[in-house]
Amino acid sequence: MSSNTSCKNILVVSGASSGIGKEILLLLDKLIRAGKEQADEIWAIARSTDKLEALAAQVKTPVIPVTLDLSDRGDLLKLKEKLEQEQPRIRVLANCAGFGYFDHTENIDTDLLLNMVDLNCTSYVAMINYALPCMPEGSRILNIASCAGFQPIPYINCYAATKAFVLNYTRALNVELKYKNIHCLAVTPFWTRTAFFDRAINADKKPVVINYAAMYDAKAVAKKAVKDLYSKKEISCCGFVNNGQRILVRLLPKKLVMKVWMGQQKLDGTPGIRP
Repeated sequence: MSSNTSCKNILVVSGASSGIGKEILLLLDKLIRAGKEQADEIWAIARSTDKLEALAAQVKTPVIPVTLDLSDRGDLLKLKEKLEQEQPRIRVLANCAGFGYFDHTENIDTDLLLNMVDLNCTSYVAMINYALPCMPEGSRILNIASCAGFQPIPYINCYAATKAFVLNYTRALNVELKYKNIHCLAVTPFWTRTAFFDRAINADKKPVVINYAAMYDAKAVAKKAVKDLYSKKEISCCGFVNNGQRILVRLLPKKLVMKVWMGQQKLDGTPGIRP
């Protein structure tokens, strides 16, 4: 990337059309308006152009809708080309795109699982590597992991494993990028009220999860995440129940953790979900 001191400052938020990603974008806009962050534009990335345009009408900072499917390698390359062409200075990169699916692994189509890995993991790696040449000293990276990343979870195994990847990848990346003063934060939400469940749950089948220990608000999760990002914390974990579980699953044998989960949800380990 060429050195261009006059290039624009931007913030990039993926998964910006709803949920935690949308709330993070709204909070970043407030920081810009308060003079606590420098940005000429916010690039909002999602698959829905209509939702991005509606979001742009809610904020004061100019929002550039970038309609992409980040699970598609071709679309990721389009973003790379856009960055190389415009050469912005990325002050904040917030990777918030992702999805999960609840079911026994034998009931889930392989393409869906691979798509999950591509969006939850591959896109984060690509986004960061494409963005790094554009990130000046003092910039920030926020990755949405999950409390699921702290433990193996039967019937949600692939999703939990992708979030374990994001969690460990982000923590290691934070160490590697300290020499450039680029800070990386892993956000680990508990169950949160978002459109996540629209895709994670098959309404035509018995539910996998019947016992939610707690359900958090996306605004609260986003507020703590942005605060922790600017406080240079390594992990953002919102809520008493979330923090308590995080500690317990670290101390207890993983075999016991999975046994407790199966008992809570009355799961028997078969593709039939439960008797």
